[in-house]
Amino acid sequence: MEANTRSTGRLPAAFLTPGSSSFMDFLSEHQPEILPGNRQLPPTQGVIEAPHGTTIVAITFPGGVVLAGDRRATMGNVIAQRDIEKVFPADEYSAVGIAGTAGLAVEMVKLFQLELEHFEKVEGAQLSLEGKANRLSTMIRSNLGMAMQGLAVVPLFAGYDVDRDKGRIFSYDVTGGRSEETNFAATGSGSIFARGAMKKLFREDLSEEEATTLVVQALYDAADDDSATGGPDVARRIYPIVTVITEDGFRRLTEEESSGIARSILERRLEQPDGPRAALL
Repeated sequence: MEANTRSTGRLPAAFLTPGSSSFMDFLSEHQPEILPGNRQLPPTQGVIEAPHGTTIVAITFPGGVVLAGDRRATMGNVIAQRDIEKVFPADEYSAVGIAGTAGLAVEMVKLFQLELEHFEKVEGAQLSLEGKANRLSTMIRSNLGMAMQGLAVVPLFAGYDVDRDKGRIFSYDVTGGRSEETNFAATGSGSIFARGAMKKLFREDLSEEEATTLVVQALYDAADDDSATGGPDVARRIYPIVTVITEDGFRRLTEEESSGIARSILERRLEQPDGPRAALL
């Protein structure tokens, strides 16, 4: 809804009326057609071809959680984009990694960021991590109509729970079904390979440095077997996006840090090409 400031110089009454702390509820009441799930698509035959993003991985460690994603987006058998960003901060203590229809997923993340910010401004407090996970579940469920036409969004949500003093991971299906994952999780077309790598390498006493190395290793292994997942591209200087969330908040590793991890893994693989454990240890 656009503010009509030319005639009266005032915001419409809808902006000044007390209401729900949910920004989605506000849009649903005053301008529902701009919500992603309410848009009318033209008639189509078959699945709509659009850029898709994969793969997202997350892992917990004592003191926090790491969320990371590769940089490739595909459209059928074509690489649509080599340097797409798939991991975004949701707020100070949480982040979202997107898999599925890239454009729709990015729009959903922006709406989710607004949802959390709106709640905090109205209520004067942050949602609990559990509450944030539930809000995201509702947003995914509202997109079910588009998902049935091939425009699915399946994110991975991770954050630091300030009430429990630990990192937590939540995964979703296209219907908005939410599951809390233990220790590690992956989503996207390369998730089966990334999960296998993390299952072999995970330890409960991982340091932050070891956890960031492990997720990049998992993405490397996924790219080795899944054509839709992009591995570290040294020639183009394209490296996975790696984020860390602790009691100090959200932090994204710099390109120098990410490239350093990726290069060390590539060098070890050249020296010991026998498997992920040999490359990491």
